[in-house]
Amino acid sequence: MAFTLRRPLALPSALKQISKSTSVAATVRAFHNTASKSAPNAFFSSKTASSAPVQPLSKSRNAFQTAFRRNYMQQPYQAASPSGGNLTQRLLYGAGIFGGTLVAINLVFNRETREDGGMPPYERSYLNETFLHTGLGVGIIGIAARALHQNGWSYRLMATNPWAVLGLSLVASIGTMYGTFATPPENYMVKYAFWGGFNLTQAALLSPLFFLSPALLARAGLYTVAMMGSIAFVGATAKQEKYLYLGGPLLAGVAIVAVSGLAPLVLPATAVRTLALTDKLWLYGGLAVFGGFTLYDTQKVLHHARLAQRGLIKRDAVNESISLELDFLNIFIRMVQILGMRNNNRR
Repeated sequence: MAFTLRRPLALPSALKQISKSTSVAATVRAFHNTASKSAPNAFFSSKTASSAPVQPLSKSRNAFQTAFRRNYMQQPYQAASPSGGNLTQRLLYGAGIFGGTLVAINLVFNRETREDGGMPPYERSYLNETFLHTGLGVGIIGIAARALHQNGWSYRLMATNPWAVLGLSLVASIGTMYGTFATPPENYMVKYAFWGGFNLTQAALLSPLFFLSPALLARAGLYTVAMMGSIAFVGATAKQEKYLYLGGPLLAGVAIVAVSGLAPLVLPATAVRTLALTDKLWLYGGLAVFGGFTLYDTQKVLHHARLAQRGLIKRDAVNESISLELDFLNIFIRMVQILGMRNNNRR
């Protein structure tokens, strides 16, 4: 059940790439996107103008950029002024922020460390194997999304009916995810096929993000890695099963975040303050919830390692990595939106 709720939360931000019509109750508004008044009314029409071959792609891209002016459109690149600091200073600032965040999280959440003399080898190997598959999965998603974007997939995705995209993406994502879970680790060929299909599905949904500035995506990825790395460190060094109780509260939290993402479907357009509140709840509340899921999933991996050591369950790092991949994608999408909003506010 938790996976079913957590999976759609990565979809809204991918579907934010799709422009909506002028109707107030249009579908993309459900994902907290305020379309520009200049967005074309017939954007999702399957028929395109027959004037020139390149014209439909140009219109799709212009509509995408117009619809994203609120949260995602970035300023054109400008050379940094001498007063802005050099690269070394920025790297030092970033390292200081990461180190300070790690120390603060460790002091707040990890006052009681393990009392069993450190992490046993079987736990360490299982955790390393899980994070290895997580990194491979995220890498596959990034490379495949880039390749699909370069081949024009993003334009075709935005020209498709948004409800069709939502339905097909849910079926493909949940189907391949549960296919991976149901396949035993001994049947590794089928299992990795399902796992690869799951990653390719996420890549197909997130490929329109490459319309954005590469620098913004790189910064969002760096911040996501820093956040997840610091939280995972706390979960790995904390007492055994200290944070496993978070499963229930986090499931309730992710349900609230999901409802806030769908609230504009039933709220009138005049409820500006309520819509703004649900937008903040989806963005920052989701960031906190999936940060908590990272902590929970890390300790769950260690718990499963102990069960596998006793012979109660089978070692399956692929299944464990899917949870962390979903955490990464949801945090990354929100980081992209936050950085895009910051750049817009500087104008």
